[in-house]
Amino acid sequence: MRAFVTGGAGFIGSHLVDRLLADGHEVTAYDDLSTGRREFLSGAETGPRFRLVRGDVLDAGRLGAALDGHDIVFHLAANADVRFGLEHPRKDLEQNTIATFNVLEAMRLSGVRRIAFASTGSIYGEPDVFPTPETCPFPLQTSLYGASKLAGEGLIGAYAAGFGFRGYVFRFVSIVGERYTHGHVVDFYRKLLADPDDIEVLGNGRQRKSYLYVHDCIDAMLTVLERAREPVDVFNLGTDHTCTVDESLGWICDHLGLAPRRRYTGGERGWPGDSPFIFLDTTKVRGLGWRPRLTIREGVLRTLEYLQANPSVMEGW
Repeated sequence: MRAFVTGGAGFIGSHLVDRLLADGHEVTAYDDLSTGRREFLSGAETGPRFRLVRGDVLDAGRLGAALDGHDIVFHLAANADVRFGLEHPRKDLEQNTIATFNVLEAMRLSGVRRIAFASTGSIYGEPDVFPTPETCPFPLQTSLYGASKLAGEGLIGAYAAGFGFRGYVFRFVSIVGERYTHGHVVDFYRKLLADPDDIEVLGNGRQRKSYLYVHDCIDAMLTVLERAREPVDVFNLGTDHTCTVDESLGWICDHLGLAPRRRYTGGERGWPGDSPFIFLDTTKVRGLGWRPRLTIREGVLRTLEYLQANPSVMEGW
């Protein structure tokens, strides 16, 4: 298989590149390196079956030329800055929705017909059903990020109906693990490094979240590609449990041997668009034989250990 990975130098993308190469495939990573890191591909670049193309998914010409000749696209490139989306509304439209259109058009023109798409559990907004299944009716969208990803899902469905594409849509919870560069573990760790005795917690600390370890995420994606049969198949990816923000902070503090005073900003949301409860039903993907190997706690601590061993990862964020 000749795989094309947008966002291939990013957190999840670089792990996917490594796994595909280990499985014997040829891989092209397409990344503008604005948030991705070339050092995440240092192992991949030593082999003959890997190619890195530095390019922007908004550059349709360069994207099309790089994509030609592949069998499948893993579209992971995106603006994942959910928290600050309201400060730059156009970014989600351009980097998530328009970029996905560009990928689909490049595929159509190149004759590539299979796409695996990194969507998000944020598309459910604030649902009434927990755990939330793939068939849950969509409520009002609560973030520009979620809305832009849902639009991308719609485009994939339309291209599947109109041009015979095969689409694999993955609605992730938050992913943690090695090469993690932004999110709550980084935020808490950075704050504790600056002041081990006092820490600000956004919201009331009782927000319930679900997290998935990055290698479990990759395993789930590849299981779906092997076993799913629908023209467009949508899968939630997550664990079968949640944790509160306070619980996650507690694990981090215990690991570091700290007991800071916690100051809460208040309210059930950490920021506008933050969902106070995220818990996805993963019955469908488990029906294909997949199971996560790590608990949320284990994934959070693996992430923290990686950040401790690689402090340069947090630079520039």
